[in-house]
Amino acid sequence: MTTFTEKDQKQFKARGISEKKVREQIDMFKAGIPFVELEKAAVVDDGILKLSEAEESEYVQFFEKNKKGKELLKFVPASGAASRMFKALFNFLSEYDPHEETLDDYFERTGDKAMKRFVDGITDFPFYTMIRNRIKGKVNSKDEEVFLFVAEMLEEDKLNYGFYPKGLLPFHNYRDYLATPFEEHLKEGAAYASQDNSASLHFTISEQHGELFNNEFSAVKDRLSGQTQTSFNISYSYQKPSTDTIAVTMENEPFREEDGSILFRPGGHGALIENLDEQEADLIFIKNIDNVVVPEHAGEVIRSKKLLAGLLLQVQEQAFKYAAMLQEGELNGEQLKEIREFLENKLNVRFTEKFQGYSAAQQIEILRDKINRPIRVCGMVKNEGEPGGGPFWIRDDHNNVSLQIIESAQVDTKNDKQHSIFRDATHFNPVDLVCSVKDHRGEKFHLPNYVNSQLAFITQKTKEGQKLKALELPGLWNGAMAFWNTIFVEVALETFNPVKTVNDLLKPAHQVR
Repeated sequence: MTTFTEKDQKQFKARGISEKKVREQIDMFKAGIPFVELEKAAVVDDGILKLSEAEESEYVQFFEKNKKGKELLKFVPASGAASRMFKALFNFLSEYDPHEETLDDYFERTGDKAMKRFVDGITDFPFYTMIRNRIKGKVNSKDEEVFLFVAEMLEEDKLNYGFYPKGLLPFHNYRDYLATPFEEHLKEGAAYASQDNSASLHFTISEQHGELFNNEFSAVKDRLSGQTQTSFNISYSYQKPSTDTIAVTMENEPFREEDGSILFRPGGHGALIENLDEQEADLIFIKNIDNVVVPEHAGEVIRSKKLLAGLLLQVQEQAFKYAAMLQEGELNGEQLKEIREFLENKLNVRFTEKFQGYSAAQQIEILRDKINRPIRVCGMVKNEGEPGGGPFWIRDDHNNVSLQIIESAQVDTKNDKQHSIFRDATHFNPVDLVCSVKDHRGEKFHLPNYVNSQLAFITQKTKEGQKLKALELPGLWNGAMAFWNTIFVEVALETFNPVKTVNDLLKPAHQVR
């Protein structure tokens, strides 16, 4: 058994992590994370709702009519640095010398398709004119211009885009100004998450970027308030040190730094369930920072968000009525059957075969537990080869079947049956959620109570050349919401426009016409 020193104990205390929690994490490394057991892929009419145009319009109207008096919030995970966006460009800077070879020779030598795409589309990037003006007078050839352009973007003493949070990079060119994803999210918030001309948005950011976000808000708020007739309430939070996880050696011993201290690493976006738990709004929209569009494509996005929210409010209204009935007790068999069918048909809850054999009192207890949970309505996009978790029915250790978003890393793809089910997925999760986190009495659920800690991830990393194992907490919209009530709805592919690499900015959804 690992022995911890007094210095280790002080380190735990400073982070707000108990020794018990550290030992539990080490035990997870030793035991390994079991793969999930996929029962079947969730498809249209079996786990995924496909709405008619009339139904979509009905839910949009229901949202507009019933949002009055509700506190709305847009919650945006925005702590990611942009460095991964520029992987191909960093590689180009280290591999290419314009004085030694031409660009054409470089492309032929390396087969670097990503860089070729970047060069071919260079004039369409939002920052093209701005960077070109910065390097004017230094350029002697077309090939050197490309090299200096990339260097100006990425080098530390220049624009240093790789250091920036993705949310503060120029994504869209409006001719008079360049807009960041942060600004586009404010614009979106005004369109569907506002009440009485006021919109509230919460961004989870890295502490080191706090001043940059404040400066950006100061720079854009007057322009945006004028454009949208909306005032903005912006709040921020950071991933808590207490959600960091211990790193271990390949032998499952604590990985120690040169000074003897134990290495802890950020626990991934699943740690943000703690940040989400601090929000008090009645309806919370969740969307990633890089998934934004130019106004020409915004209509479908806004409508999609409103219909998801309308569906949630309608289902929630009925759930709250049933929750109040169950709280009062004394229900007849017909009423219990009605509530059970509502849970099965509207909230995708599954009951074991034993349920029918329980007494009325036992059934009431189970129904109470099932209905008194946070609710999430998740948009699902038809699978067209994009990366991302998919919707599946899974079976747990206790034989309970539930609807979940599952990543490929959680599936035993060496098992033919499991691999076959995984390939049956018709949709994927674009991180497009609307959430309800309060019960029928208006009291907030304690969200960490609804996390399935068994749905964590173990990954291999290196630190200064040494291999280590890292633990990622269950993902925010995966295991961190495993015990929520869940509705999946097909939404249009147009609602999913992430910028994973810089070349994604060349797609129509990011080009202002």
